[in-house]
This record gives sequence, structure tokens and C-alpha cells, in this order.
Amino acid sequence: MAHSLSENARAVLLPAFADTSLSETVRRFLDRGGVSILLGETRAEYVGRAMDPARRAAETAGTFEVVTGKARRRAGLLLAAVDQEMGGIARLHDLVPAFPSRAKLPGASPDRIEATARQVATAAAGMGVNVFLAPILDVLDGQNAWLAGRTLSDDPRQVADLSAAYIRGVQSAGVAATAKHFPGFRSTTGDPATDPDARCLTDLAAIEAGLPPFRAAIAAGVEMMMVGPAIVQALDPRVAALRSPKVIGKLTGEMGFTGITLADDLDGAATLRGDSVATVAIEALNAGCDFLLLADIGTQVEDIAEVIAAAVARGGALSEERLALSADKVRDLARRYDTAR
Repeated sequence: MAHSLSENARAVLLPAFADTSLSETVRRFLDRGGVSILLGETRAEYVGRAMDPARRAAETAGTFEVVTGKARRRAGLLLAAVDQEMGGIARLHDLVPAFPSRAKLPGASPDRIEATARQVATAAAGMGVNVFLAPILDVLDGQNAWLAGRTLSDDPRQVADLSAAYIRGVQSAGVAATAKHFPGFRSTTGDPATDPDARCLTDLAAIEAGLPPFRAAIAAGVEMMMVGPAIVQALDPRVAALRSPKVIGKLTGEMGFTGITLADDLDGAATLRGDSVATVAIEALNAGCDFLLLADIGTQVEDIAEVIAAAVARGGALSEERLALSADKVRDLARRYDTAR
């Protein structure tokens, strides 16, 4: 089936929102070719690494079934994503089985993690959720206000084993995993969400030493890989990783990843560095990202879809073939994982 330019422009966007209802903008987005939603969390929940007590008391499995069902009826095919990390942010909170606590994760066996991941994903799939933005593969070796309290271990091999087990477990139960944040942010000078000057200053040898978890994720068949939101000085000192052909080329060329490359939040301060979200969106697609995460704020989602379509229609800024390839990859993932349709 041939898809229009407008439909392809929407298929490559992943709109994120913190509540469990569809805004007018997201409804229009799904009606016009969008195939995804991210049921996210508030900034306070994100920073606190836990869902608000009032949310935990109010939300049920039915809450998620209703919102994913409404979105699916509009889109036809749907990727419904949540952050469901081990030891970090667990968007589905008490509604799914729990992983070992972060303190106990380094001692957990891969078999236990794989079995638990399968149980978690089975419960999530029953609610219409079919994408986890996890596991986190970064191995910290310095200050990192962004990822502190969310990582699995300080040992790259241990992170590789546990994250590969997570990927195998969730994907065997019908939920696509998303490994993050390539190429590994071992330390950052600030929080990329709020600090425009935040960047990873890790040298190249240490970046390479932190790659085993990413290689293990690829070997485990991970469906998506999220590219990080800040400059990685050793690989490209000019632009954030998700805007960098050098960084993404390392993932898709040198490391041989052929799945979907997901750009982290387009509107983070360290990603923008004074540029517009529209500029970042086009640069991320041209750099090799297939799927773009952005906040559902005002009319931003539809505005960026129109910018992408216009960039192709004008010629030069973005090729029609490049956009169609990414849109088809996203729709193919939805066809393979949207068993609720």
C-alpha cells in the first residue's frame, strides 16, 4: 500500500504526553497517519524516578486499555510505548511484576531477569502496551545528573548480560525493546533536558569500553536503539548525538544495527542548543534516525509533521525516499507487534 507524504511525515513521530487521555492534536495526528504514542510521566516523576502516589492509586490496567484502545481505533496500527526500566523509571508501576531493586540488580541472574521481563511484558501487552523504552545500557564512570539512579551496574559486561536478558524476555512476550542511550553517556556535565551546555566529555577509549552492552543488545535482536540527546565530544563535538551522522553511522555502519534508530527528545536544551525543534527534526532524519520522540505541547506534533512534509516537497532538505524508508520501518514494527488490532 502506497502512503502519502503527509502520512509518512507523521509515521516517523512519537508524541509523548504525561496523562492517559489523547489530546486533540494527538487525535488528529493518529487520524492522519501517525502510528505511535508514548504514555510518559511528568517532569517531577521523571526526576524522582517514581510515579506520583496519586497516579499509582488512580491508574488501573483498564486505564491503559482504554487509552491504547482509543488510539488504536484511530490509527489502525499502533505502537504504544512506556518507560519500563529496570531499577529506574517504571511507568506501569504496581500494575506489572517488579524487577529486583536497583541495589540487587548487579547480583541478579540473566535467567531471572529474562523470566521477569517476560512476565512484565505479558501484563503490559494485555493493556495494549507494546513498546518499552528500555533497557538503559549506559555505564557510568563520572557525574551524571541525568542518568544517576537509573543504570544497572558499573560493569559493562554485567550490563550487557542483564540487558540482553531483558530484551529477550520482553520481545518473546510481544513487546518491542528499545536500548538506550547510544553511544553511552558515561558522564555528562549537566542534565541535557535543561542545560544547553550539557555534554559527554568521555574520551574515545572509554566510549569504546562502554560499547559491549550495545553490541549485546544488537546480538539479542533489539528492535530499536535510542540515540542520546547531548554532544559526545569524542565522536562529534558539533551537534548532539541524535543529530550527528558520525554517531549514527557508528551504530548503523560499524556496529551493523539494522533496526529502528530512535531520536531521544527533540526539544531537550542540549539537543537544541539554540536551534528550533524543526531544525533538529530534519537534521535527525538526515543523520539516520528513523523515529523522532517529541513532546505533545500545543500544536507541536502537527507542526513538526508539516515541517517534515514541506522539507520533502520543497526538495533538497530531505529526500522522499529517506522519509519513506523510515516510515515503512516504523509501520513494519507496528504490524509485527500490534497483536491487539
